[in-house]
Amino acid sequence: MSNTISAILPVLQDAAAVVGREQVGFIPSCYQNMSVARAGLNQTVNYPVVPTLASASVTPAATSSSGTDMTVAAGTISMTNLKKVSWNWTGEQMAALRNGDIAPFKDIFAQTIQQAMRTLCNEIETALWQKAYLNASRAYGITAGTAPFATANDLTELSNLKRILDDNGAPPGDRAFVAGSDAIVNLLGKQTILTKVNESGGEAALRQGSLGRVFGFDVYNSTPITSVTAGTGASATTNNAGYAAGATTLTLASAGTGTLLAGDIVSFASENAAYKYVLQSGDTDVSDGGTAVLNGPGLVKAMSAATKAITVVGTSTRHIGFQKNGLHLVMRAPDTGDDSASDTAEVQDPKSGLVFQLARYGQYMQSSWELRVLYGTAAPNSHLISVLYG
Repeated sequence: MSNTISAILPVLQDAAAVVGREQVGFIPSCYQNMSVARAGLNQTVNYPVVPTLASASVTPAATSSSGTDMTVAAGTISMTNLKKVSWNWTGEQMAALRNGDIAPFKDIFAQTIQQAMRTLCNEIETALWQKAYLNASRAYGITAGTAPFATANDLTELSNLKRILDDNGAPPGDRAFVAGSDAIVNLLGKQTILTKVNESGGEAALRQGSLGRVFGFDVYNSTPITSVTAGTGASATTNNAGYAAGATTLTLASAGTGTLLAGDIVSFASENAAYKYVLQSGDTDVSDGGTAVLNGPGLVKAMSAATKAITVVGTSTRHIGFQKNGLHLVMRAPDTGDDSASDTAEVQDPKSGLVFQLARYGQYMQSSWELRVLYGTAAPNSHLISVLYG
């Protein structure tokens, strides 16, 4: 029990240098707040949401008029995830592994830290991806179930993600396109305009497989991105009330069969047929009516007073284009509460930049170890997130 964390910090740094075998893209490109010290487990962090403001005509007068009142809403991010990866070492196990000409303890300990970091990092990356595709504003794609960028030298799919963010008023800077491996394979293998040095202006894509920036997006690969099962809704329609541009809650007629799920990508006949919207919430049985709620900013065009057929995009992989402020990660080291830990230290994963807390608990003839973190994720600005399905 004589070993302390400070004594093995060089081992931890060796481990950190090679951690993160899976690809991460959301963690380095989202907005991060790593010092939310005032929020404990299951508490929330508030952020302001300023409403859309309207213009008005100016009428000269002797005195200025009063400004228009506005209500600033509060969004929240909950610190709901206190997670750990833990393991034990007995004194005799450590002594045995330090014996011999080739003592394996250092390598085994380093690999343990690697695997613990890997587990937590992948969990956070997955949580961010799920927040992104569930809360995106709109989507674009050619064929559900077919990897994007399959047509050689055609980046139309990426340019349409740019269009969605541009039309939504997203800031042009700090944008990322985070794609699954099937899309990255096609970008590198079929989009030679990105890999030919004379056309792309650099050799990073050809020599290193690094795509850099395309159409204003920093391109990343994320391993957790996989296929998402779509709802089974068929022949569903809206009611005949009609809706203004920007509407998000649409009432369904009692028609069709199946389900509309949160995260489903749908289109509506007639005026909005060219746009694909992402559902914030749907209906477990469209034949009974109910509502379908769109993520903001809602309908692009007004919907006339007639029933509109709803088409659901099938099961597909959801790749994400977003501006940094559309996706948030709040995270800090857990508060130990003056518990019985013999020692604690912080160690950083250089691949993702995340910092984890390592604690050692001295016990009877053994020590127990934990790598842990407290975090929360949110997608507070749907208009800054778009989906490329395929």
